[in-house]
Amino acid sequence: MPRTEFYDDPNAPEPNSMVVAASAVVTDSSGRILLQRRTDNALWALPGGGMELADSLPGAAVREVKEETGLDVEITGLVGTYTDPRHVIAYSDGEVRRQFNVCFTARVTGGSLALSDESTELRFVAPGEIDALPMHHTQRLRIQHFLERRPAPYLG
Repeated sequence: MPRTEFYDDPNAPEPNSMVVAASAVVTDSSGRILLQRRTDNALWALPGGGMELADSLPGAAVREVKEETGLDVEITGLVGTYTDPRHVIAYSDGEVRRQFNVCFTARVTGGSLALSDESTELRFVAPGEIDALPMHHTQRLRIQHFLERRPAPYLG
């Protein structure tokens, strides 16, 4: 289902739902970051998605990484919380979502890269190559916070 992301846009539609979501910065032994090219907007993003009723937040991140990339991961830390009300996601079915995202760090423990119906491409990307990829501002912010190696998680 196609989606359009808005940020600080006065023409953005009003949200009609709030979704708790988890994402993960998964790195390999070379420090490259796992990214997926999303089918719903063709942008590069960290793996992640909505929390289900049976999930914990870290569990949601682990499940979403597995579903979207085929990799098994272990949560190793917290990048931050991302709750900016200026970030609105409109879906073609009429849902207009305000997202509450908790972004974790993770390492691969198993599995193998495999596309899902949510991604057209998966790859580990060196930090210096990320700026060249089409990506929404909110995804770049999470990656920037991760790369800053902050002593405490971002709270926003």
